[in-house]
Amino acid sequence: MLDIEVIEDPAAAEASLDPIRTRILRELAEPGSATQLAAKVGLPRQKVNYHLKALERHGLVELVEERRKGNVTERVLQATAASYLISPVALASVAPDPHRFADRFSAFWLLALAGRMVQEVGKLIAGAAAARQKLATFAIDGEITFRTAADRAAFAEELGVAVTRLVDKYHDGGGPGGRKHRIVVALHPALKQPNKTSPSGETEKEQDND
Repeated sequence: MLDIEVIEDPAAAEASLDPIRTRILRELAEPGSATQLAAKVGLPRQKVNYHLKALERHGLVELVEERRKGNVTERVLQATAASYLISPVALASVAPDPHRFADRFSAFWLLALAGRMVQEVGKLIAGAAAARQKLATFAIDGEITFRTAADRAAFAEELGVAVTRLVDKYHDGGGPGGRKHRIVVALHPALKQPNKTSPSGETEKEQDND
């Protein structure tokens, strides 16, 4: 089972977005039969079997084993991944294209780059899994608080200079046997967390203003 599977097929993406099938995929993080799933999701076994066949047809679940119980053969299935991510390839005709524009300060370009990363890394994971090889990747995730917009702009400028210097230092444009890598550096505001509600129904922010 993969940690994350990237879905590229539009039909598979549609199948995975059905609320009942999403629930079944979550339950099948551990192997289970239609009978076991029926009890968990509160549906008749025949209905669960219908959804399982659709998920199996699109490669989202796979057969683990078959158990013989009297005159009945029970099929035990498992999800192909612990979680799923839909690639922009599934919406190929309307997927964002990073080559249409390149603006370092555009949130839309950032989204286009993120979409391309999902698409490319998804293909790389599939290729590495098929070849039974490890995939060399690297990522940094963190948060930084800027005192002013000017500080943020200065940070972005210095970061760009530092990355360019490193690229110039290590890039080998003509060496035989070299492997091209893509580098993406992103910076965006962190999402604001909703205010917590006290037992009295007031938010913490409202209480602070009293």
